[in-house]
Amino acid sequence: MMGDDRSPQTFNYVYSCNMNCNFKIKIGTLEGRPQKPSYKALIDDPILKYSGLCEDKCSDLYVTCQVFADNKPLAFPVQTSFKAFTTRWNWNEWLTLPVKFCELPRNALLALTVWDIYGPNKSIPVGGATVSVFGKYGALRQGMHDLRLWNNVEADGNLSTRTPGKTDCSKEQMTKLSKLTKKHRNGHMIKVDWLDRLTFREIELINEKEKRSSNFMFLMIEFPRIVVGNQEYILVYFEEDGDALCYNNNSNEIVLVPDPEISGQNLVEAKHHKLARSIRNGPTDRDLKPNAIVKNQLVAICDYLPTKVLTSEEQDLIWKFRFTLTSYKKGLAKFLKCVNWKISSEEKQALDLLSKWHAMDVEDALELLSPQYTHPIVRKYAVNRLAQASDDDLLMYLLQLVQALKYENFDEIKKAFPQFSEPMDLEKQRTNSQTSNDSDKQESYSDPFKSNSFSSGSESSSLEPPYTAIKTMDTDLATFLIDRACANETLANYFYWYLLIEVEEPDNHTKDSRVKEMYQIVMKRFSLTLQRGSPEYKRRKELLFRGRDFVEKLLSLLKTVARESGGRRKKTERLQALLLDKDIHKIDFLNFEPLPLPLDPSVKVKGIVPEKTTLFKSALMPTRLTFLTVDGKEYVTIFKLGDDLRQDQLILQTISLMDKLLQHENLDLKLTPYRVLACSSKHGFVQYIESASINAILDEHKDIQSFFRTQAPSENGPFGIAAEAMENYVKSLAGYCVITYLLGVGDRHLDNLLLTKTGKIFHIDFGYILGRDPKPMPPQMKLSKEMVDAMGGIHSDNYNMFRQYAVTAFLILRRHGNLFLNLFSLMVDASVPDIALEPDKTVKKVQDKFRFDLSEEECTNMIHTIIEESASAVMPAVVEQIHRIAQYWRR
Repeated sequence: MMGDDRSPQTFNYVYSCNMNCNFKIKIGTLEGRPQKPSYKALIDDPILKYSGLCEDKCSDLYVTCQVFADNKPLAFPVQTSFKAFTTRWNWNEWLTLPVKFCELPRNALLALTVWDIYGPNKSIPVGGATVSVFGKYGALRQGMHDLRLWNNVEADGNLSTRTPGKTDCSKEQMTKLSKLTKKHRNGHMIKVDWLDRLTFREIELINEKEKRSSNFMFLMIEFPRIVVGNQEYILVYFEEDGDALCYNNNSNEIVLVPDPEISGQNLVEAKHHKLARSIRNGPTDRDLKPNAIVKNQLVAICDYLPTKVLTSEEQDLIWKFRFTLTSYKKGLAKFLKCVNWKISSEEKQALDLLSKWHAMDVEDALELLSPQYTHPIVRKYAVNRLAQASDDDLLMYLLQLVQALKYENFDEIKKAFPQFSEPMDLEKQRTNSQTSNDSDKQESYSDPFKSNSFSSGSESSSLEPPYTAIKTMDTDLATFLIDRACANETLANYFYWYLLIEVEEPDNHTKDSRVKEMYQIVMKRFSLTLQRGSPEYKRRKELLFRGRDFVEKLLSLLKTVARESGGRRKKTERLQALLLDKDIHKIDFLNFEPLPLPLDPSVKVKGIVPEKTTLFKSALMPTRLTFLTVDGKEYVTIFKLGDDLRQDQLILQTISLMDKLLQHENLDLKLTPYRVLACSSKHGFVQYIESASINAILDEHKDIQSFFRTQAPSENGPFGIAAEAMENYVKSLAGYCVITYLLGVGDRHLDNLLLTKTGKIFHIDFGYILGRDPKPMPPQMKLSKEMVDAMGGIHSDNYNMFRQYAVTAFLILRRHGNLFLNLFSLMVDASVPDIALEPDKTVKKVQDKFRFDLSEEECTNMIHTIIEESASAVMPAVVEQIHRIAQYWRR
């Protein structure tokens, strides 16, 4: 206690830590009318009509009180005893809480809830309020307080409470009067007895009026008074030794506890595994037949996605019924995941079943070539299944199969080619080349297709065509690809260029030097196989060499043009002049011996048309080259210098595959999967399609329909447009919306959406995929207002057909989702920019787009929702306008 008792400035207090008695609170009266249940609540719970809230008289309510701190209760709640009420609720009861004053923390809160009983063991909250035990200066609250109850909710007791009993609104008259009353009680006002009596009577009337006009109920409570003798004391929060400094160590000490068994084998699990997979169980397991429930479980497990990790229980179930599953071809991959290949007995049983299992589909066999499957027999089984694929189907997977060579046994590839098994021999094949523009030397690969050192007349006459040498489950992937490529000109062309870009990959981009060495050996084996084969094979090798030589000379010419000073027009004139010069690059570009075009080997070209060669308006100025074919037609390409086309190559190969799958289901969406070939990491070819960008069309014709009326007019067609052109537009738009959504293609604007005269729309420039996008808040589908208006608006029949085509395409591609997961799993170690950023998340990103967790009906609703959101999105329209302004100033 401080001060003199006779002094008006005396402040009598007691520390909370010295009060070793239980905390009490007095529950007074409840004023106001409770809110009756809504009709919806009565329909949801009909028993509510029997509660006291629906009665006009005072029902038998009770109050619970509980102490909280840090959003957690400190003790069990206590409640008022039963009391029957007639005209008003008045408990006038002290509640003793199971918490002592000395145990109350500084942030202690009191949660009070008024309850009404409406059934056996059922209560409903009438209202709740939360109030702090200590004031803002750390003193226990004193006297009576009116707490505002929040209707139909229980007091939460949280620090940031949603049921505050005390409001901070200084405009409410009750709050102002309460603060003034507190000042008077604490002696901060001069006391005048006759005036105080009148004032307090008026305050009571004002409070009654405020409560009646309010929609809330008010619960009056009273905090305890602490009196010793005749002297009243104020309880102040205080914690003994609370001011003592506590020193903490910023760096935690690491305690090492030796546990010799932490990395050891679990003997119980190992014994269970050994007993379950024992050879002795073979005869009994052979006769096991699953019941209906187990059969459904097995089917569900076999239908898991390739990325799904099987639990130990699922693996045991697959192994137990492995003989039954041999007739289910989709179960083979799951069975192989269950095998512990380090246990010889288990390996023997698995390999024995492998030859008896129902043959896998070719697209499912791609999974067995992923890095997850390392056993050579398993990988050779996958190769054996791929041997059943046609050349056209194999071409669809060739890019991924070349990448799958990284997961093969490198030693086995070397053994098949002993002449080049030593690393020293490989180093001897390397040469240093330097162009006139390069200031530093770059290590280059010595292409065996440029050398005849492997030729041998006696050997070539003794060998049969390689394709006939494939033996069942005895051929590795490298040998298989070499044999199939040698037997088909198109496969040979792309196989050669896919290998070439790997062997010429800079050393700092290669994670493992042995990978590059392996590709070099495969390339030399390919060259030697062609050289020792039939005359047709030798001619094929010569054409590949000439194609490579032609690209190198064309590259040298374009580099010469790039070094020229001046604008695009001057460089174009210089390019056309160099094409006419036969001596500068030792080749007549106007008329050379016919050769297959590397971009499309089905096209035989014999010259370049100089006057139709030009440079595009771009930072890198790609070159438009018009080739003259042997049948007198023209084939237009774009040669890009300084651009890595491997990502575009992957996306266009995937679009081609999707188009083939859709057409196989009799759904032709008029897609335009143009060809892309990356000749190296810095240059390549792109097929040119005669078209115009949507942006250019809008600038010239104001809308897309006007463009159609100009290019494909028809008096009888919709909107004066030929029906075929409108159908092409609707179908191709639906196809590309779904495809770009599945592949997560970003940076979509009206300059990289092109439209042909026949109405086919298609996308170009795939610099951002798998969800990456430089623009803020991109839509999931690129579907602008102008594109929708071209169909006739959202209420037109064309728009409804567009939605239907999009849903059908999505569901068809979703059924082949495993194929795309397998293909992208083989590309995780490829030098594709957006895959190399997060290779471990690549397959997951593709998987998430297919939404395998939804039913087909839910997928239909999802696609409809995405279309509506994309068509009505505001941010893409704003970004598009900013892009157009930026493009205008660049011009």
